[in-house]
Amino acid sequence: MASDLLSARDLDFLLHDWLDVSALSTRERFADHSRESYDALLELCEQIATDHFAPHFRKSDEQEPTFDGTKVELIPEIGEALRRFAEMDGFALGADAEVGGLQLPATVGTAAATWFTAANIGTICYAFLTQANAALLQAHASEDVRQRFVRPMLEGRWFGTMAMSEAHAGSSLGDVTTRAVPQADGTFRVFGSKMWISGGDHEMADNIVHLVLARLPEAPAGSRGISLFVVPKYLVAEDGSLGERNDVVVAGINHKLGSRGTVNTAPVFGDGAHTPGGLPGAVGHLVGEPHKGLRYMFHMMNAARLAVGTAATGTAYAAYLKSLDYARERPQGRAVAESDQATPQVPIIEHTDVRRMLLAQKAYVEGALALTLYCSRLLDDERTATDEAERAEASQVLGVLTPIVKSWPSQWGQESTSLAIQVLGGAGYTRDHDVEQHWRDQRLNPIHEGTHGIQALDLLGRKVLMDGGAGLMALAARMETSIARARELGGAPARQADQLKAQLDRFGEVTLGLGGLGEPERIMANATAYLEAAGHLVVAWLWLEQGCVAHAGTEDFHAGKRQAAAYFFATELPKIGPALDLLAVGDLTSYDMQDAWF
Repeated sequence: MASDLLSARDLDFLLHDWLDVSALSTRERFADHSRESYDALLELCEQIATDHFAPHFRKSDEQEPTFDGTKVELIPEIGEALRRFAEMDGFALGADAEVGGLQLPATVGTAAATWFTAANIGTICYAFLTQANAALLQAHASEDVRQRFVRPMLEGRWFGTMAMSEAHAGSSLGDVTTRAVPQADGTFRVFGSKMWISGGDHEMADNIVHLVLARLPEAPAGSRGISLFVVPKYLVAEDGSLGERNDVVVAGINHKLGSRGTVNTAPVFGDGAHTPGGLPGAVGHLVGEPHKGLRYMFHMMNAARLAVGTAATGTAYAAYLKSLDYARERPQGRAVAESDQATPQVPIIEHTDVRRMLLAQKAYVEGALALTLYCSRLLDDERTATDEAERAEASQVLGVLTPIVKSWPSQWGQESTSLAIQVLGGAGYTRDHDVEQHWRDQRLNPIHEGTHGIQALDLLGRKVLMDGGAGLMALAARMETSIARARELGGAPARQADQLKAQLDRFGEVTLGLGGLGEPERIMANATAYLEAAGHLVVAWLWLEQGCVAHAGTEDFHAGKRQAAAYFFATELPKIGPALDLLAVGDLTSYDMQDAWF
């Protein structure tokens, strides 16, 4: 029986028929793996996600975390699911073998993660944060810090967080005021409060490892004066044993619209509730060099942005499959030409408008899955390609695609889950079905790890204009290669290639023209329109790629791929035209709007 969480057949097609992940096993880092080991892992992920994550999906929403002023309590099923995840080495899938990791390709790791995001994003989020925390420390921390903190997180015994935001600063991290005071023993005492910290406190693990942005005395103003510190819930001795409670407490928890199983906290560091060593302040360890904390944190944030895209994809995919099952089983109405009320009702999937909504969802979720896996393959190439030029080119393209992989699945995954509700009609608007919870869970994705608007500024301001367009040109070159290949096939791929080529050329012309608009405010006024146009252009390209691979396929699966590609080119790709029109003229309607006029 097919899963209602994710399509194993789609994963197989994308990983093997399209991306050829087995070829990665020829590289030294992945030499211990093969297609058989990849497939076995993904089967295990499907089993654990289905048996241990999906069953408490609804319960973790209805019985959200509680805080009694001292402890955060979660339903026990969350901890049990994460224990099962740890038993399969889930925390360490992509980590180095030297610290107990499996050294799996990121492409396979993303495929594995998508099973869990589809099953229960509120539970798997604890693991994602821990993985990213450990990866940052492994890349940038001292040997002492790595020895103390990394392996317990990769074993799932300790969990990790990223403690960046503060209530007054939000996404403006240059305005954080948490401070760190050097101590004679080389540690630091941290004082301050944070807000919106996912996984910030619970009783599931022996320890919680916070990565905290703070300022040293006399640090430069703004983002150039931010340093990064490891601040554990319990102190950790040099031999790895746990000591006394650190001065980290929770002031309260935030009550969210969705993804409720992931507790969201307001932690306070150094308020005097505990005095480790008899001194005030939370004990912290500096990561890397002073004042480079934001640069290090971006290591975690970029990984988190891919994880957000993966979360959005898995959430929308599950909602799509559940609405598809409902449409096949729910009888209602008759064919348009049928007037005899005595005729049996038909499943609602027989109605064209329902098929339209399902086809739109299919185009969104399978396009998003292709995008997240493609970016993961670029990550593998950036790290392990044998040719230096290939690594550099992959890094350029990944840089351009990172804001897109975070934002496109988030935006269109939200539209997709909304369509899932619509397919179920009134039933979808009730809590008797999962799709409304998927919609609420999905709504966080355009907000966290850099809002939709921040990703737009990053793409246009940094990844395109400040880079001189090098990354965009490298991406365009890959698109041109796909266009040439599709034209050789003829038929639908060739027609779609012509459509993509026309939009790619227009996008390039508009991008070149932005530099002539004058003031930066005018250039950046429609950055969000630029991001959204770029996202649709990229996903159209990935649908062209999928359509080419499925072109000669004889299964219903291949026919479905071709039809979804046709839908995207007929209905979605043309949507970028009005966005490009705005950009071409440097429209200032939003910029010129004044406060008083609202």
